[in-house]
Amino acid sequence: MTVPTDLAVRAPVRERGATAIADRVVAKISARAAREALGGVPEGGHPPHASVVVHRDAARISISLELGYPSDVGRRCGAVRGRVRSRVEELVGMEVHEVSVHVERLHSARTAPTAGKGRLA
Repeated sequence: MTVPTDLAVRAPVRERGATAIADRVVAKISARAAREALGGVPEGGHPPHASVVVHRDAARISISLELGYPSDVGRRCGAVRGRVRSRVEELVGMEVHEVSVHVERLHSARTAPTAGKGRLA
């Protein structure tokens, strides 16, 4: 049985279906975009982590990351915010209301990988 095409076109939007993007998908895209903006992970550091709250078609994103020391923290965080916002809007089609960036740790070239946490070699 075939459905006339003019009937499908006239069906209300709600009856045609919807696409739902899971929060964890938006979080993975956000973390990847943050890593791209940083150009990698500092030696001995962990990759960026994202948590996301999606309400309807809008997202609030929180990124936790580590930077090398010395670093222009404000410029690097601004680059992360811009990249995350543009990638989520481009790939998911979701409006991004907020991108907050939390710098968890700075990694110095003098920090030995075998030293205790927070101690200089």
